[in-house]
Amino acid sequence: MSQAARTAKRRGAGSYVCNACGARLPKWSGQCPDCGSWNTVIEVPEERAAPRRGGGYAGTAAAVESLETIGAAEESRRSSGIAELDRVLGGGLVAGSVVLLGGDPGIGKSTLLLQACAALGAAESVLYVTGEESPQQVSLRAQRLGLVRAGIRLLAETGIERILPTAEQERPTVMVVDSIQTLFSEELASAPGSVSQVRETAAQLVRFAKQSGTCVFLVGHVTKEGALAGPRVLEHMVDTVIYFEGEAGSQFRLVRSVKNRFGAVNELGVFAMTDRGLREVKNPSAIFLSRHDEPVPGSVVMVTREGTRPLLIEVQALVDESPLANPRRVALGLDQNRLSMLLAVLHRHGGVGMFDRDVFVNVVGGVRIGETAADLAVLCAVVSSHRDRPLPLDLVVFGEVGLSGEVRPVPNGLDRLREAAKHGLRRAILPEKNCPKQGVEGLELVPVRVVQEALDAL
Repeated sequence: MSQAARTAKRRGAGSYVCNACGARLPKWSGQCPDCGSWNTVIEVPEERAAPRRGGGYAGTAAAVESLETIGAAEESRRSSGIAELDRVLGGGLVAGSVVLLGGDPGIGKSTLLLQACAALGAAESVLYVTGEESPQQVSLRAQRLGLVRAGIRLLAETGIERILPTAEQERPTVMVVDSIQTLFSEELASAPGSVSQVRETAAQLVRFAKQSGTCVFLVGHVTKEGALAGPRVLEHMVDTVIYFEGEAGSQFRLVRSVKNRFGAVNELGVFAMTDRGLREVKNPSAIFLSRHDEPVPGSVVMVTREGTRPLLIEVQALVDESPLANPRRVALGLDQNRLSMLLAVLHRHGGVGMFDRDVFVNVVGGVRIGETAADLAVLCAVVSSHRDRPLPLDLVVFGEVGLSGEVRPVPNGLDRLREAAKHGLRRAILPEKNCPKQGVEGLELVPVRVVQEALDAL
């Protein structure tokens, strides 16, 4: 127990709240009994009760209506001026929506939103609320990025009781709050960034967005584990949650939606960080394919699908003799447990054992593959490295592998094949049930039913 916790226990004053889930406890504890997190229980002063407000998060009065009498008009969208951001949002900005943007420090959250504000400022009313930077710092960053600053209204404030009246007076089409952890409500005695402050200020912003039709962007901090800081209810209150991803030292940034009430989840936007800000990558398949001059062992191209976008990605494998009693299984961009399962299937149904060898698998470009379509490509890359036999540069492989050694079909097989043909690939090993009857122009299709057939086709 820390010294602060011992002092708090001796004082016996205040109340205790879990900083991860918001649970309120009668006394300090090392582990939260509700969510199981360790060292997240902190002491907070007794808070004054906030005045009762009418309406819920949606900002509408309670009234019972028949669902069939409520009009289901198509939501009107407007472009943010950045095509990759529009893709992640499901086609553009929706009036009255609340978007939560999270990511590591310095990855480009504020830069992306400032660029979007500059693109929108020419035709829309935009309000940028900053709680982390001074107006001069924001202006300096906009000048460095070469952005048009004329259409952006700027407010440096952290009190929600002063932000909302200003926003009601300005009536912006889009409002950016950077960041939600810096805001506070005077009705609560706790410090900014605490569970109660984040929950209360976010609720008021969501209510304002629904009542006024303003599209609100909230910038959120993340923890060391990469999850959004604050209570989990914050992600439930907003309409869309998107994350910034990117490997350290890489210029490429990935923006992925993990929740979207107005579009598909897992949509992916690709950007490149330059000295002039974030630049859209129109053809991301090209950057994830490191075209070798000559075929090399352990390298194979697969087609994954992120939301509605097919992507060509190179999967690399390295198999080497292990000096250890327990050989290592290292997977970057893939689930390590799934790699172990695939190696067991390869031994049982493919006749290739890796019990005395280290196996390293890497997805080029820092992309993390969550779907099972990479199974067959991983096995082909592992066998290629094990046999020291290069695979053709124009080969593409995809398919799910079952425990009985069968190769199962994956969704949207035809879209994957068309993406491969568009980038000059000429041969595809794929599940038999994904093979189109009419074929794909310029692509030789090799349908397989079991793992052994795929290995024989290499």
